Amino acid sequence: MNAATWPRPDPLRERLLHVDRGTGALHDLRLADLPDLVGPGDVLVVNDAATLPASFRLPGGELRLAQRLPDGTWLAVLFGPGDWRTRTEDRPPPPAVAAGDRLPLGPDLVADVRDLRRPRLVRIAFDKDGAALWRAIYRLGRPVQYAHVAAPLELWHVQTGFAARPWAVEEPCAGRPLTAALLDAIRRRGAEVRPLTHAAGLSSTGDPELDALLPFPEAYEIPAATAAALDRAGRVVATGTTVVRALESYAATGARAGVTDLIVDARHHRRAVDAVLTGVHEPGSSHFHLLERAHAHAHAAGYLAHEFGDSVLLS
Repeated sequence: MNAATWPRPDPLRERLLHVDRGTGALHDLRLADLPDLVGPGDVLVVNDAATLPASFRLPGGELRLAQRLPDGTWLAVLFGPGDWRTRTEDRPPPPAVAAGDRLPLGPDLVADVRDLRRPRLVRIAFDKDGAALWRAIYRLGRPVQYAHVAAPLELWHVQTGFAARPWAVEEPCAGRPLTAALLDAIRRRGAEVRPLTHAAGLSSTGDPELDALLPFPEAYEIPAATAAALDRAGRVVATGTTVVRALESYAATGARAGVTDLIVDARHHRRAVDAVLTGVHEPGSSHFHLLERAHAHAHAAGYLAHEFGDSVLLS
């Protein structure tokens, strides 16, 4: 399946494949048609995590933040030489590191290696905290890059229009095409739009064994107003698998904030979510397991895949 190689100028003209799970029917639409598929009583839940500049240059390689841990340290993935044109899976292993090593990330930011989880996976602590750390991250970091895009990405290319707290290391891309005008049209249909925050993690590490563990356990937080909307919802529509993970974990535990290790695939029986809006993804991703019935149709019909690709609604 062809990949979208750059953010497209008019998200409302992007394609939307509606999969009717009740009848099995497939409908080729445009994203502008999404309001026609929701109605009074529906609640569309979006992930408002802002995307961090999570990639840092190292001497002879790269460090990508994977997630912030409760104690303030971070998991990070190390890569050997390469630039944005090099596929993650083609990046060579990083130089060997050990606990106690200091990794320079820029003129005034150092990551101390606390322990080595795998050859590419380390736990680090920064030499700054608070506002000084966030200023350094935004000054020295850049967004995670993708080899299939046409040019290097800037941070504004990987933010949703409703991004809030900087929790995500890659964009929760299912929400990318949801413009303010589209969300207003959904509200005019009598549906609610409510946020939660989920720390969307890395999509690839370059290490097949490590990739098999993705997604890592990730933090989520559901506001009280969103939880109240879920209680009165006639139907819950989740924007992306990060939202599904958060909502299904909330349904299972009753905790509005926590860390979820839930894997969303065809084996998972959803308790809280009635419909899912997601992107078009390649075979082998956890997203793809939701879309197996529609993949052949999307491929034949020329839908575009990956972060800036088209969308699918399973309802």
